[in-house]
Amino acid sequence: MKRHRGSHCDVERPSTWVSYRAKLCRTCQATCCSLPVEVRIDDLVRMKLVDPFDAGDPPKQLARRLQKQGMIEHFNFKNQVYTLARRADGDCIFLDPSSRRCTVYSQRPATCRNHPQVGPRPGYCAYREQVVAEN
Repeated sequence: MKRHRGSHCDVERPSTWVSYRAKLCRTCQATCCSLPVEVRIDDLVRMKLVDPFDAGDPPKQLARRLQKQGMIEHFNFKNQVYTLARRADGDCIFLDPSSRRCTVYSQRPATCRNHPQVGPRPGYCAYREQVVAEN
């Protein structure tokens, strides 16, 4: 039998989030990885989704290509911001569903590198403890 211990934060309601402490990440189920991730062209290059040579292509053209590949779900032309795609369950496409760890951690976008210092509620995170098996 599995049970869920710890906080019952609602990722959609930052008022339920807990004050961030670095040690929380070790036991979290990566709830923050279900938030929309906004990235810029330099993030896409670092993540190797766009070749540095192609970074000079028209942003709309890049956006169309990346949407077709399933890498992004939205492009804000005015702000030149791309939103990474998410799976049907809402998780980032780069989150491993089994380990709940980022598969591009060393190349992760600035949004992820700076979380939770920036975001919906700076200094807080939507911590949910990992599911643990009971005997």
